[in-house]
Amino acid sequence: MSAPLKPSVSPADITGLVLAGGRGSRMGGIDKGLKPFHGTPLALHALLRLGPQVGSLLVNANRNLAAYESFGAPVWPDGLADYAGPLAGFLVGLEHCETPYLLTVPCDTPLFPPDLAERLAGALAQADADIAMASGPEPQADGSVQLRAQPVFSLLRADLLESLVRFTQAGGRKIDAWTAQHKTVLVPFDREGDSPHAFYNANTLAELHALEQRRPA
Repeated sequence: MSAPLKPSVSPADITGLVLAGGRGSRMGGIDKGLKPFHGTPLALHALLRLGPQVGSLLVNANRNLAAYESFGAPVWPDGLADYAGPLAGFLVGLEHCETPYLLTVPCDTPLFPPDLAERLAGALAQADADIAMASGPEPQADGSVQLRAQPVFSLLRADLLESLVRFTQAGGRKIDAWTAQHKTVLVPFDREGDSPHAFYNANTLAELHALEQRRPA
């Protein structure tokens, strides 16, 4: 007798969250999500790239809220104090997510895969996991390339909210330490045709300008 099929995850089941709540300290403290990428603010670029992949969208931002609201998606600041990092964004996203799943992407990685949601959702359903996390190629000092987990690109079950509330209330701030508490599947993005630059992020203005020279998939 064949094994029962795992339930599928459709785009309508997923809320996409753009993380734009950081300090931008390596860019001199500027609001990174509002920096232009090919003439479009990074956060808006992320929303436009993510929008076709999911059913609804949210933004996590802590400054210039009116500017982010002008992009057309609901904007929510951190509930945790002092720029507590990406996990604070995960928390606010889960608090306001009205679908069974939440997909997180940072605002500073503009070339992320156009099939990110589809592949994470397929892996999550196949593994019957709580979290599906992207894994992308990263060049090493010796010239080799290794896959590295990209925890800010994660598809989460929305019912993990209670777990994350407990973790953050206890002072937890590291994504890896929280995801390790749940069944997590790593999803490699190293197929033929996948961009080797898909998960390159811009921590400095020079890195942002270098990304502008690369052609999006």
